[in-house]
Amino acid sequence: MIALPNEKRTPSLLDTSQTPDWPVYFEQLQQQANDQRLIDYYSVPIPSGDTPLKEVQFVALDFETTGLNAQEDAILTIGLVPFTLSRIACKESAHWVVNPNRDLNEESVVIHGITDSEVKAAPQLEEILNDVLQALSGKIVVVHYKNIERQFFYQALVSSIGEGIDFPVVDTLDIEYAIQRQQCQGFFNWLKRKKPGSVRLGQSRERYGLPAYHPHHALTDALATAELFQAQFQYYFEPEMLLSEVWL
Repeated sequence: MIALPNEKRTPSLLDTSQTPDWPVYFEQLQQQANDQRLIDYYSVPIPSGDTPLKEVQFVALDFETTGLNAQEDAILTIGLVPFTLSRIACKESAHWVVNPNRDLNEESVVIHGITDSEVKAAPQLEEILNDVLQALSGKIVVVHYKNIERQFFYQALVSSIGEGIDFPVVDTLDIEYAIQRQQCQGFFNWLKRKKPGSVRLGQSRERYGLPAYHPHHALTDALATAELFQAQFQYYFEPEMLLSEVWL
């Protein structure tokens, strides 16, 4: 296992000054929503910002997509894993293949291994939306690179039901980048030209001695993200750290 410092760092790693008061914002979103599934999702209470992280119910979320442009590409698979900072609920995890209503290009098939025959037999996102939202309800979503899950989910719902979705996230990529940047501060690090390490999911996990998983499977990547956040918390966060210090 890679040696890591034992001393936890209390200064805030992330700038959360622009983060809304999510419980209050959910009340507004509930009133604005038209689709009953979204109304139901926003109506389930979520933790307030002053909740200690150790008391929060999280759900790691990952998408595999046809590309990286949320305006042009589509969701192919959804993986989610509920967890707390002390336990991962593998039995409650879920994985869906989604029909993107288009042919897949060869490059994306090589990356994620999903074939045209699989997606053509899969349900539309709208058909599984209620199940997905119920699995997310009341929990704080944890992702590795928030722009994918936020932008793709929003755009996919705009396309399928005519309105998007918004939700709080904890981003393990943002956290790891902040940690790496912090470790490069100081005169001696400047002299040594020390640079932040990679914040890709696999490389980030390696620093904590976490096992290597085969990438680009939504469920496996969701599990990998949950484990990474648990490790980040154990090494760098105070036991009583509040949700408001990391959610975005």
